[in-house]
Amino acid sequence: MTNVGDNTTIKRNRKWIGQCMIALSFLIYHLMIVSCARMGAPDGGWYDDKPPYVVGASPAERGTNVTSKKINIYFNEFIKIDDAQSKVVVSPTQLEMPEIKAKGKYIVVELKDSLKDNTTYTIDFSDAISDNNEGNPMGNYTFSFSTGEEIDTFEVAGYVLNAEDLEPIKGMLVGLYDDLSDTVFQKKPFLRVSRTNGSGHFVIKGVKSGQYRVYGLQDADGNYLFNQKSEMIAFSHDIITPTCAPDIRQDTIWRDSLHIDSIARVPYIHYYPDELTLLAFTEKQTDKYLIKTDRTDERKFQVFFSGEYDSLPKIRGLNFNDDSAFVAEPSQHNDSIVYWIRDTMLVNTDSLELEIQYMKTDSMGLLVSQTDTIIAVPKISYERRMKLKNKEIEKWQKEQERLKKHDEPYDSIMPEPKLEIKYNIQSSMSPFGRITLESPTPITQLDTSKIHLYSKIDTLWYRAPFIFRPVKGKMREYEVLANWHLNTEYSFEVDSAAFTDIYGAVSDDHVSGLKIKSMDDFSTLVVNISGLNDSCDVYVELLDGSDKPKRKVKVNDGSAEFFYLDPGTYYMRAFADNNGNARWDTGDYAANRQAEAVYYHPTEIECKAKWDLTRDWNVTATPHFRQKPGKIVKQKPDKEKKVMNRNLMRAVQLNIPLNQIPQ
Repeated sequence: MTNVGDNTTIKRNRKWIGQCMIALSFLIYHLMIVSCARMGAPDGGWYDDKPPYVVGASPAERGTNVTSKKINIYFNEFIKIDDAQSKVVVSPTQLEMPEIKAKGKYIVVELKDSLKDNTTYTIDFSDAISDNNEGNPMGNYTFSFSTGEEIDTFEVAGYVLNAEDLEPIKGMLVGLYDDLSDTVFQKKPFLRVSRTNGSGHFVIKGVKSGQYRVYGLQDADGNYLFNQKSEMIAFSHDIITPTCAPDIRQDTIWRDSLHIDSIARVPYIHYYPDELTLLAFTEKQTDKYLIKTDRTDERKFQVFFSGEYDSLPKIRGLNFNDDSAFVAEPSQHNDSIVYWIRDTMLVNTDSLELEIQYMKTDSMGLLVSQTDTIIAVPKISYERRMKLKNKEIEKWQKEQERLKKHDEPYDSIMPEPKLEIKYNIQSSMSPFGRITLESPTPITQLDTSKIHLYSKIDTLWYRAPFIFRPVKGKMREYEVLANWHLNTEYSFEVDSAAFTDIYGAVSDDHVSGLKIKSMDDFSTLVVNISGLNDSCDVYVELLDGSDKPKRKVKVNDGSAEFFYLDPGTYYMRAFADNNGNARWDTGDYAANRQAEAVYYHPTEIECKAKWDLTRDWNVTATPHFRQKPGKIVKQKPDKEKKVMNRNLMRAVQLNIPLNQIPQ
């Protein structure tokens, strides 16, 4: 018989055991949560280095007679999609954007457009798919199905480059048309489409046997056709016929990250064409309209137009007399004009009301007269400018009082600001060098008798002849041209008050010394050009490491000659000048005119002092997409996504045999 004390003890023991069980349950649950949260071997075990793979799909991958616009693709693990909007491309083109989502272990694609009969559909995911936990990339993956009886499997591949500098263009749409008419690009969306990667490379998949034309488009409005001049385009006159043939490729099998195990010869189907090259350009803007006006400086206002004009617009003052009120500084093609305000009273007027009359392109593409009313207001008001000026005067006066107090020379009247001419003079130049000067404001008086050039012969200085003239197309810039002699010192000198601007400010004096290098300081390069016909002029440019031109010469008798080159590393570009204006020009789709052809020498050229170099260059010997040297290509290839292979690194660190790494 159990007494009361025993019953109490039993109850206490049962309560303690229950509490222990609850605590143990919480501990086990906590450990499970921590274990799940620390993916990738929290106790030093093996990582999940395997990329995800497809285990099924609805409708089936490469299925035929499909009628559903909803596609589910199932994977062996949880996955994610990186930047689906820009990376995933559905073909045929979809005018209404498909909905693409990752949901746990599957991807849902919902097509919004109606399905076309007897058509192969491809959903190119590129490298957007990876597993959700470790980020292991699946690699390039394309899902396909057909609404007809068979799947079309041909592929068309190639590159899109900028026609002006052969830079790869990333993210450009490339599409096919089976309609071979010249106007289809502006009337119909692409039949099949792809998008270029960081190397400018594209692959159009699911192509049916037949004849096609290929086009490129930076689609601004998402309609898959060319309808805006601002859209960069590329087109080819060639008609392509997709084909295929069996081929062999070599695959490298690695034993580990440093050692090659073997090189296997793997048979595959090679699809052609696979090296199409499209040269893209943006057409010259021909629609004319006023873009904007501004008055960032109280002394001037600026007018910006969309295209070139043969004449300046007409300006009429509404709250001021516009007679001789401005000095117009137009750009070379009159597409932007700076109006310098002459009268100080107008400069101090915060609100200038004026009419501007110009020619504008209307909705029918015709030029019509347009008159706009403009109110030009400076960013800083007259009142604010006066306060700032008074502060400067007070500061100057305090400085003069300090000088006077210390019996140092001082001024009683604040001097007017000098006209600060910017001198661009190199201390060491080649015989092709020049001196340039730039004024911050328009010059109204120029006294060339106060400009001097001297050359040093032995120990004496003599006057040297020179030409002083405005730089073509630039109102406020001037240049000094001279017959520079090798290994000779010069002195360029300007007396005070040589320049006076429209506000009465005068320039100060200036002296600069310079020396022309000796012949031993230079290199000479002669380039023999071949591979082009003689129907147009050809220019060759030497480029620096940032792809900027340093020198340009015209090809004469098949050769481009560069004398007095500074030692250094150069790159080389040539262009065909079809219209004889000595500069590269873009193309025009309506006129069926490609941009002027550009070529890059595929290797760099090292020039050293005292060297005379000769290079033979067949400009068409290397395909366009392989011409531009990688060191000056700005658009770099996409970074390849790779499995990190952390299990191999862990095995090496722990000295675990490689055959024990989980596969």
